[in-house]
Amino acid sequence: MDIGTIRGIGTAVVFIAFIGVVLWAYSSRRKDSFDEAANLPFADEPTSSVRDEQSSRSNNQ
Repeated sequence: MDIGTIRGIGTAVVFIAFIGVVLWAYSSRRKDSFDEAANLPFADEPTSSVRDEQSSRSNNQ
């Protein structure tokens, strides 16, 4: 085996892995979890009682 053959095999392996990731990302079974993850930045902030409790803990230290 020369270096060209090894590089060709490496390229084929990386290409197959890339196709696998693309198929996984665009799979309809993953759509619900990706939609949920996309909305995480817009999740509600903690309630005021939790924030008040956390701020009182930080003030006592």
